[in-house]
Amino acid sequence: MGTTIPSAQPTIVPFPAMSCRKPPRTPSILSVLTRPTFVTINEDDLNHTLKIDTRKNTTATTSKTLVSHDNLFETIAIDYISKAFQETSGLRNEKSGYDGFVAVSSAVFREFDPTQQRQIVEKTLQKAIPGFMLIMIRNLMPESKFTREFFAIFTTVFFSWLVGPSEVRESEFEGKKERNVVHIQKCRFLEQANCIGMCTNLCKIPTQEFIKKNFGTPVNMVPNFDDMSCEIIFGQDPPAQEDDPAFKQPCYKLCNVKKRHSASCIK
Repeated sequence: MGTTIPSAQPTIVPFPAMSCRKPPRTPSILSVLTRPTFVTINEDDLNHTLKIDTRKNTTATTSKTLVSHDNLFETIAIDYISKAFQETSGLRNEKSGYDGFVAVSSAVFREFDPTQQRQIVEKTLQKAIPGFMLIMIRNLMPESKFTREFFAIFTTVFFSWLVGPSEVRESEFEGKKERNVVHIQKCRFLEQANCIGMCTNLCKIPTQEFIKKNFGTPVNMVPNFDDMSCEIIFGQDPPAQEDDPAFKQPCYKLCNVKKRHSASCIK
C-alpha cells in the first residue's frame, strides 16, 4: 500500500510594504547621440555670408590699427607737452590727450607763419626740458658713435607716445656701421594731423634745429609721405630747405587743416 505524501502548501510570509524596493536614483545621462542635420545652403547665400564676415573683420582690424592705447606715463607726457605748447603759443583748447596736442598744433599752423611756427616749437621744447639737463647732456655727451646710438635708442624707447612704434636701424657713418637710425613705422603725428606742412614746420625743422643747437649733434628727419613712415638719422646734416625733398611735396588731398589740395603745403 503506497504512502500518500501530502502536497506542500505555499507559505506566505508577509513583508512590510516597499521593503524590497531600493530608493529611487537620479538617472545619469552619459551621452546623447543624435543624428546630424544637414542643411542645404545656396551658393549665393554662402558667398554673401562670407562677404559680410570679411567686411566685419576688416573694419575691426582697421579700428585696432588706428587706435593708440596710451599708458599712464604716456598720458602724462602727452598732457605735459600739450600744455607747454598751449602756454607758449597762447592758444587754448578743451580737448585732452593726443587729440588736444594735435588740436593746438593745427591752431598754431593756421594762425602763424612758418618762421613763427618753428620758433614756437623750439620755445616749447625749451620750456618742456629743464635747462640744466640740456647743459649736462651737451657737456657729458659730445658727438660720438656712442652718443648717436644712445639718442637713437632713447628716442625709440621713450617717444613712441609722440611718433608711434619705431625701431633702431643700422646705417653707414664715415665708412663704418652704426645703429644711429630710428625708423618710425607710421608716424602718429602725421597720421592724425594728415598735413604735410604740419610735419615739416612743426616737427622736422624745429626738431632738427633744437637737437643740433642744444645737444651738438646734427640730425636729419626724412619723412615718407606715401606710407607716413619716417627715418631720424643722428649724425647726418639735413639738406638745405630748397634741396630737401620734404619741401617739394603737394598737400594731401584730404588735408585736415587746409581742407583743400594745393601744390605747396609749406604754409
